[in-house]
Amino acid sequence: QVQVVESGGGVVQPGGSLRLTCTLSGSGRSFNDANVAWHRQAPGMRRHSVAGITENGRIWYEPSLNGRFTISRDTADNTIHLRMDNLMPEDTAIYLCNYRAEKDYWGQGTQVTVSS
Repeated sequence: QVQVVESGGGVVQPGGSLRLTCTLSGSGRSFNDANVAWHRQAPGMRRHSVAGITENGRIWYEPSLNGRFTISRDTADNTIHLRMDNLMPEDTAIYLCNYRAEKDYWGQGTQVTVSS
């Protein structure tokens, strides 16, 4: 029973920061065994990826983020983190974690709202 759960969202002012966490559970499952990506989706817009990390630790980002986000993996507790700095209103979205194993597993998402 693979389960992906996102947490850490909230409401912040422009310029603020948040740290999101993606937690994986399931017998024999590990973030080290597959690619994992963070996606976001705003109302009325398509879901798209913003950052990812492969099983060997290779990291990629959506270029428009301009270096504001940082993805990392904590092997000890099987979590993936997304640190978001200098947040802007356009970052407002539901953020979802995608565990790409034999199929794509998704969490329910965590809401990030950037507003003054």
